[in-house]
Amino acid sequence: MKIKTERKVNQSASKFWHTLKKYYGFYIMLLLPVVYLIVFKYIPMLGNVLAFRRYTASAPLFGVEWVGFYYFEQFITSSDFWRIFFNTLILSVETLLFSFPLPIIFALLLNELKNIKFKKFVQTASYLPHFISTVVVVGMIMSILSVDSGMVNTIRKAMGLEAISFMNSPDYFRPIYIISEIWQHLGWNAILYIAALSSIDVELYDAAMVDGANRWQQTWAVTIPGIMPTIIITLILAVGNAINVGFEKVLLLSNDLNRETADVISTYVYRIGLASTVPNYSLSTAIGLFQAVIGLVLVGSANYISNKISDTSLW
Repeated sequence: MKIKTERKVNQSASKFWHTLKKYYGFYIMLLLPVVYLIVFKYIPMLGNVLAFRRYTASAPLFGVEWVGFYYFEQFITSSDFWRIFFNTLILSVETLLFSFPLPIIFALLLNELKNIKFKKFVQTASYLPHFISTVVVVGMIMSILSVDSGMVNTIRKAMGLEAISFMNSPDYFRPIYIISEIWQHLGWNAILYIAALSSIDVELYDAAMVDGANRWQQTWAVTIPGIMPTIIITLILAVGNAINVGFEKVLLLSNDLNRETADVISTYVYRIGLASTVPNYSLSTAIGLFQAVIGLVLVGSANYISNKISDTSLW
């Protein structure tokens, strides 16, 4: 028995070194991403211990004393908790409701275009905004919505209407954020669905045509079922990431006048941990960990529900 075990181990080791030698180029290419994940993703996770320890600037790296869930209780019982939590929840849900189905619809419409050159132009033009810096996008938004010289208010004045201070109004923050997110990421998010559409067997459409199905019926009977696994996977990931509302854009679009609706968990963490005159690193770490746990619960719940009602899930 011992000899057989040793033989299997030797065979496995020999197979491993043979595979490594054969595909060493791919493993070298994989090395840099792995190092990146370890250095910038896994090692920083050690800092989460600060959520349970009291930390000051002159203290050791991992704080001076264990305080348990003190900072979590401080955040949950604070006067800002429900305002920040509901702002995050409402903004993330509205963003998900509007921004998730539109790339699917866009991919379906793009798939129906017969002119290849025009199709490539539309696809390229749609995903180019994704590569524009968030700072530049926010600058464009502020320029377009400026009270004095913005395009929108210039048109309103020409129509005899009063100018609106969009950037300083809490009521307009969410529409501005959601519309800019759709414009910036619509084409990029549609790439997955376009790739999934290209993998659908053409014979299925031929069979549907033989059965007398028109284009609309083919879409419902062939196209949508064909990309449904991709839709489900992306939905699970989107639900899990919903609570992590875009920090950069929210921070740049927010100010003291619209903070009533613009203040979310990620920007609150930034103000508490970095922008405050007396930074509270332990509290900001606890809030960030609280946000991460909610995201984990959401992605786990979405995966569980998907696993129950369909055959597609992350695990």
